[in-house]
Amino acid sequence: MSGQRERDRPWLMRTYAGHSTADESNALYRRNLDKGQTGLSVAFDLPTQTGYDADHVLARGEVGRVGVPVGHLGDMRRLFRDIPLERMNTSMTINATAMWLLALYQVVAEEQGADVAALQGTTQNDIVKEYLSRGTHVFPPVPSLRLTTDMITYTVHRMPRWNPINICSYHLQEAGATPVQEIAYAMSTAVAVLDAVFASGQVPEQRRGEVVGRISFFVNAGVRFVEEMCKMRAFCRIWDTLTRERYGIEDPRHRRFRYGVQVNSLGLTEAQPENNVQRIVLEMLAVTLSKDARARAVQLPAWNEALGLPRPWDQQWSLRIQQVLAHESDLLEYPDIFDGSHVVEAKVGALVEQATAEMARIEEMGGAMAAVESGYLKSELVASHAARRARIESGEEKVVGVNIHRATEPSPLTADLDTAITTVDPGTEARVVAALEDWRRERDEPRAKDALVSLRAAAEGTENLMAATLECARAGVTTGEWAGALREVFGEFRAPTGVGGAPVAVTADDGGPLAEIRRKVADTARELGGGRLRLLVGKPGLDGHSNGAEQIAVRARDAGFEVVYQGIRLTPEQIVSAAVAEDVHCVGLSILSGSHTALVPDVLARMRRAGVDDVPVVVGGIIPAADGAALRAAGVAAVFTPKDFGITEIIGRIVDEIRRANKLEV
Repeated sequence: MSGQRERDRPWLMRTYAGHSTADESNALYRRNLDKGQTGLSVAFDLPTQTGYDADHVLARGEVGRVGVPVGHLGDMRRLFRDIPLERMNTSMTINATAMWLLALYQVVAEEQGADVAALQGTTQNDIVKEYLSRGTHVFPPVPSLRLTTDMITYTVHRMPRWNPINICSYHLQEAGATPVQEIAYAMSTAVAVLDAVFASGQVPEQRRGEVVGRISFFVNAGVRFVEEMCKMRAFCRIWDTLTRERYGIEDPRHRRFRYGVQVNSLGLTEAQPENNVQRIVLEMLAVTLSKDARARAVQLPAWNEALGLPRPWDQQWSLRIQQVLAHESDLLEYPDIFDGSHVVEAKVGALVEQATAEMARIEEMGGAMAAVESGYLKSELVASHAARRARIESGEEKVVGVNIHRATEPSPLTADLDTAITTVDPGTEARVVAALEDWRRERDEPRAKDALVSLRAAAEGTENLMAATLECARAGVTTGEWAGALREVFGEFRAPTGVGGAPVAVTADDGGPLAEIRRKVADTARELGGGRLRLLVGKPGLDGHSNGAEQIAVRARDAGFEVVYQGIRLTPEQIVSAAVAEDVHCVGLSILSGSHTALVPDVLARMRRAGVDDVPVVVGGIIPAADGAALRAAGVAAVFTPKDFGITEIIGRIVDEIRRANKLEV
């Protein structure tokens, strides 16, 4: 009987992928498509995301690490070789340089003979969340919003099936957002974007519905899957009301809340990583069970992403999870199974009420951009994240294998940690740099220079920047050159860190763990001659995942340290200069992108040359065991990975390393 029911069409199934080089990523994409993946989701490396060429000083150690390097049109050609773009649905996780990557994609599609108007896919293009959580912003808010506006208006006129922005609350949850904050901040971002698009005068009023209808969202789904499912229904309800009442959109098809999802990588654990499989399944159910609020596209992380870069087999496992649910279960045979549920309706109603109130608060501040520039949104996220970490440390929030049920049998999945993840060939970066030099040498140099002159002129004026960007793509301009020309006109932006305004999340009650650490900090400072202990928290390279660094900075502050934290994107030279200038007692480096093998030894060598090699250096991040051993052998005092979830304990160990370095009793 069940086989006779009409089934809904499954969501798009993607795997977020890309690493090493365009050629290797192309081979990975074609294998994944052969396995039944129905769309592509491109991960770009950090230099590409932040507008640097592979030979820039800040790109060192980052090339091909967390995604594929795309430095010019030639790389984009190789990335999509033998993949017909006119028949593909491609998601590109790219923000500050989104216009540039879309231009490269369009030119490659044209070279394939595709009809540009038929191209389907999404550019993430949400710069607001970059200031708050992901950290790949380049330009200040106002010109960044101009780039977004120009892209949206261009695609509405020229690429009507393309989603020009994927307003992304995913990273907000990663940075600590509650469901209410995730809804409110994403919706406030959408308001800022739509207001800017309509104010630009580039879209006639009668086509506003087409703009709203191409706005999509990219969300997170945590393991509290009932609450997360209700969150998605609340998103749908608020979006429908907002677009009808604020923008007068009458067609319900244009008001539909369209979203894709990657489930929560924040909740994946290094301890007992096999538990991540059931977490991923529960999180996927949150965005698929409710037909009326079902995701249009889903990509799942792999079970071992807290350990390092997944292998192709690990990504296949995650794809098969989706395929079993879509094709073997009866999920797609029924209308919405939550209609009429009093429990669900009450939860959705509460989320709508609270998120709407927070949206009104942001509106009173002047909107999302003003709330970013004031530091309000960042401080709220840092505080929420600190509160969540405190709940895990206290045991109030339980994480299996981490703070409960820690006894375990040996896992065959992680018996050999060095082969349980993909490792990037350290020679990749040199090959990418050499290929980049060849590209520059062989291109039409006068045409490239003229294209950059035109781009700068367009940026100084008010015209839509997409035409000048397309000419740069065709002329052989590189990613770093395109972004560099815009940096000259727009400048750069360092976002607020949110650390100074974050409230105390863990009190130093008498007899508690933090009280003991505060006493140890004070005693150590006194024994070293007075003043306060000073900790420099540094983010070398291009890794913008600052959540861990911020939480260490906040807890160290609460433990009595004077904390020096200048935010993300620093060179090893800048970090060492700050350590010398501030006369710190310890340097803590946070790196989650895999570039620790190149950047940490550089910091250590510069500290030796500066005569401060007696200051201990500790490192935290996603660091495989073999790399951790190599770092300690090179002189790192301590290495912390995701299994070290107790932040107060980490601060205590930092104090111990300061005492050891100064020959004090530990």
